[in-house]
Parts: sequence; C-alpha cells; structure tokens
Amino acid sequence: MRDPSDMTKKPHTIEEWLAQPEDAYLELIDGEFVPKAAPDFDHGNSQSGTAGLIRAPFHRRVGGKGGPGGWWIGTEIDIVMNGHGFRPDIAGWRRERVPALPKTRPVEIRPDWICEILSDSNRSTDTIKKLRRYHQAGVPHYWILDPLDRSLTVHHHEPSGYVIVLRAGANEKVRAEPFDAIEVKVGELLGDDPEE
Repeated sequence: MRDPSDMTKKPHTIEEWLAQPEDAYLELIDGEFVPKAAPDFDHGNSQSGTAGLIRAPFHRRVGGKGGPGGWWIGTEIDIVMNGHGFRPDIAGWRRERVPALPKTRPVEIRPDWICEILSDSNRSTDTIKKLRRYHQAGVPHYWILDPLDRSLTVHHHEPSGYVIVLRAGANEKVRAEPFDAIEVKVGELLGDDPEE
C-alpha cells in the first residue's frame, strides 16, 4: 500500500482509497488523497444541528407522521462518483429514486443533496474542487455552511454550473431547496440553540 503523502507516483485509485483506515478521514479527489478537516466544536455543532433539523422531518417515508418525508439522510458516508471518493459531512437521497436505504461501502448512487461544513483547512476543497466535482456528477443540490461567517449558501444544479439560489446569514429564517417544505433559522443549522 502506498504512503498517502507520496504524490509523486501515479494517481491513487478507488481501491487504494477504500483500503485506507477508516479513521484516516481521507477523500480521493483528482487522484489525490485529500485529508478531511479535523472537526472542531463549531464544525461538529453545525453538522449535528443541520443533520438533526433536516433528518427529523425528512428521513421518513412520504406521508409519515412528523414531516413531509421522502428522504434518506446520513452523515460521513463514503460515496464514489465519477472515479472520486467522497465523505461528505451530510448527504441525502430521495426515496422515490432510491427506494431502499443504501447500505454498501462505498455508496455508488449519486446523492440528491450534499451539505459540506467549511473549516479553514478545507475551505478551498469544498468551495472549488468539490463544487466542481459534485456538479460534474450531477448532484442537484449542494449546500455550504460556513461557521466562520455564519452563513448558508445553497447551490442548484444547472447544465452550465451551479447557480447560487440562496445565501443567508445566521439570523435569517429560510426555506432552502430541496427542503423548502419547512422553514429553518440558519443559526440553528449552525448549531445555535433553538428558538422557544
């Protein structure tokens, strides 16, 4: 097995990526192993805040009690798309397209929504490399949560590239696609205490 830090050799493969220890927190983008940011409290707070707010009403069958349903929502799932290996902070699949919960590692079905939470060390990866690769893979909705500037940016897939359809600050309440059936406060996505 090659040393992940040795970038002088030929591009790494999906097989090599899958052979890495799970706790290495690596992604495979453009043939290179890219370390995921070591999560700090702000990152973890945003990830759990967003996953909780979205999962509760949507991770259920359509018509179920408690929300519109219709999605599978998961965190830190290894996904292969177009020869790249990703482990997004949060991802979701519409049940109408994916009737059974994906259980393989890696998942080889493109998500319908991905949310990445920015950290200083991964900012350019999430806002440039992943944005480009997620668009090429056809991911319809890409959210970027930024704990530093306390904002949410929602990208919608168009053939020519992602279009920003929403950019909102922590104090704003929004209906953000594809989960616009509910209104959420951006600060609560970032892990702030819920309003009474």
